[in-house]
Amino acid sequence: MLTRKQFELLKFINERLKEAGVPPSFDEMKDALDLRSKSGIHRLITALEERGFIRRLPNRARAIEVIKLPDLGGNTGGGRRGFTPSVIEGTLGKVRPPSHSHAEDESDRNVAVPVMGRIAAGTPIEALQTRSHTISVPPDMLGSGEHYALEVRGDSMVEAGILDGDMALIQRNESAETGDIVVALIDEEEATLKRFRRRGASIALEPANAAYEVRILPPNRVRIQGKLIGLYRKY
Repeated sequence: MLTRKQFELLKFINERLKEAGVPPSFDEMKDALDLRSKSGIHRLITALEERGFIRRLPNRARAIEVIKLPDLGGNTGGGRRGFTPSVIEGTLGKVRPPSHSHAEDESDRNVAVPVMGRIAAGTPIEALQTRSHTISVPPDMLGSGEHYALEVRGDSMVEAGILDGDMALIQRNESAETGDIVVALIDEEEATLKRFRRRGASIALEPANAAYEVRILPPNRVRIQGKLIGLYRKY
């Protein structure tokens, strides 16, 4: 499963290899995907390599080999853009109706919530889409609808009690109210966990750590992916 940007980059590299016999430069990739910096390309290349779609050949400049292409019949980010936990099917992450059986074991009543990667509580990082495993969560920790979990990376939300390594429980939602802590996808490329506020015609993504700055962005650069409803922490 690839994000839209990952798929676009893979397609661009593959087409350039077919046309010219050599992969494009990082500047060419950046311009083709309309990104503002090459750091985004580095993240996309790393993600494609980790997922087994490309291989970087050692000791050779600009040496990239396309190993495989995604199944175009599957989800490649073309339907819903960017990080799309909605691709989860079945009952994963959904709260089941209450049971009236007293014999039912407590573990059987828990909900299997899929862990969909990492989320930055600090400098935004690329949102991952690969479901690595599930965690078992008591249903009273969840609300209605669909849920997923993300591993927190960084310390920008420590004053809200969100620590590096925590598992953030997210209720999938595309809207937010001022004050909600949300998964925000920025420029269809990077995701971060921040407090959401509206400031006039702009959106403010606020950290809960004085060492980090508030990001003020126009609405067309921010897409809400869900709201934080709880934390899952192991000691």
